[in-house]
Amino acid sequence: QVQLVESGGGSVEAGGSLKLSCTLSGSTFGTNVVGWFRQGPWNGREQIAHIFNPGGATGYSDSVRGRFTISRDNARNTVHLQMRNLTPDDTGRYVCAAGRSTSWPRPVVDDYIYWGQGTQVTVS
Repeated sequence: QVQLVESGGGSVEAGGSLKLSCTLSGSTFGTNVVGWFRQGPWNGREQIAHIFNPGGATGYSDSVRGRFTISRDNARNTVHLQMRNLTPDDTGRYVCAAGRSTSWPRPVVDDYIYWGQGTQVTVS
């Protein structure tokens, strides 16, 4: 079992920045990817970023590419999502998930086995 706990959400003005963290605990053996998902007030769940371990390969959705950066601190078993130049469209609940993926060109939702509870981000 893997437990994931998100932190770092909050309220910010448009143009601002936030950094989210996803801390993993438990046995991560067998997982090779962590992803961030966003559930907006009007949109369905969207995978916005992912990072593979080992290797560190990353991917982003078109909606956040160039503004968000995903990274991993293996020493702390934590995955970060640095968000910059936020807009009201970025408002939503941000959830991290872990799983195992061999999908191409990016992980699919069914690849993710373990899910966190999420952290709310509000941009006004």
